[in-house]
Amino acid sequence: MISSERPPVWRIASARLPTAYGEYTMHVYSDTDGREHVALTVGEVADGRPVPTRLHSECLTGDVFASQRCDCGEQLVWTLAHLQEVGRGVLLYLRQEGRGIGLANKIRAYTLQEQGLDTVDANLALGLPADRRDYRLAAEMLRDLGITTVALLTNNPQKIQGLERYGILVLERLPVLTTPNPHNQFYLETKRRRMGHLT
Repeated sequence: MISSERPPVWRIASARLPTAYGEYTMHVYSDTDGREHVALTVGEVADGRPVPTRLHSECLTGDVFASQRCDCGEQLVWTLAHLQEVGRGVLLYLRQEGRGIGLANKIRAYTLQEQGLDTVDANLALGLPADRRDYRLAAEMLRDLGITTVALLTNNPQKIQGLERYGILVLERLPVLTTPNPHNQFYLETKRRRMGHLT
């Protein structure tokens, strides 16, 4: 008997996307909560070789408004340029604003950070986890693109564990390179000290 259960995420549109960094193919996915996620691909990614891959969680403040409170926008720009340089890879843009707590809660956490809490304690003070993200959808998107083995562009070991939990082999980790600024130095140090981020 064939299951009629809908998968957790499915592709709904694809098109060529020329950008300031080079040309990508943009694939849009929908999930069961009605959110839309994006995969940008360049080059051949379904040939069985490990694919340079970045899981990037949505960050309106950093990605759109170039906030210096985090390094998200800088990581996004670095990844887009890097994938074009190597000529192959995928960027997943996942709708997980604020490490999964949402935009309003992220801004509430910013207010608490201005009162002296770090990014982890600010979330906890709001009754939220330090990181609510789950990488099942990312794994399903990669499988849909024919990718089962990746070279993961990340400084966050939880992303490695998250993908491997759902059957994607992370063959190697490649660091994402950014330059700290006076507004995000404490944030970056907190990620290293309390969340195990690497450089």
